[in-house]
Amino acid sequence: MDYEVDVRKLELFNDMAKEGATTVSEHLNQLSGLHTEIEVSKINFLDIADVRTHLGEHQQVGIYVELTEAPYGYILFMLEPEGSKRLAQGMVGDMGSGEADDGFFTDMERSAMQEIGNIMTSGFIDGWANVLDTTIDMSTPSFVFGPASDIVDEMGGWPDEEIAFVVDSHIVASDADVEVTVYTFPQLADLVQLIQNIDVTTDVGTDTAASDVL
Repeated sequence: MDYEVDVRKLELFNDMAKEGATTVSEHLNQLSGLHTEIEVSKINFLDIADVRTHLGEHQQVGIYVELTEAPYGYILFMLEPEGSKRLAQGMVGDMGSGEADDGFFTDMERSAMQEIGNIMTSGFIDGWANVLDTTIDMSTPSFVFGPASDIVDEMGGWPDEEIAFVVDSHIVASDADVEVTVYTFPQLADLVQLIQNIDVTTDVGTDTAASDVL
């Protein structure tokens, strides 16, 4: 397949990534009462073999969904365990008390984090779908707790591609020591085909107004 795209369209997609991160930040503000800000949102092209190195080996909470429509692939939210637990406890309160099956999270806290992931992911892909003038459906969020590089194995592996297109966004609540990193791993061929259909005159600020999922 021809992977050539107008450079203006790649910049437009970069703006879409920022819009998606902005929506996630706004939803986290409403959901948790924390003041969150986008620290950085950027596009990376990585060799498939380098994805695990990029994620690192430290313990993380991963919440991921599979995109079941083009551009397919995965969206992955990564959080430090302590920050993730603070978010979960903010939702469940005293109901979250009890025995932690994995030594850290109770079943109620895991469910809360999956719901948080569902809300964040829905907002994130809304911006993409609006600009691409399409629908992007997704699977139910899955919760994983362990070494960051192992989470990609939990996600079901990778397509037969040499390069991964990664949108890497950091959302930080500095007053509560909570940091969310959003990774998107779309199928490259399907992504390029969608980008080729984008009108370069699209007004991202207008067309990525995500629907209210709260």
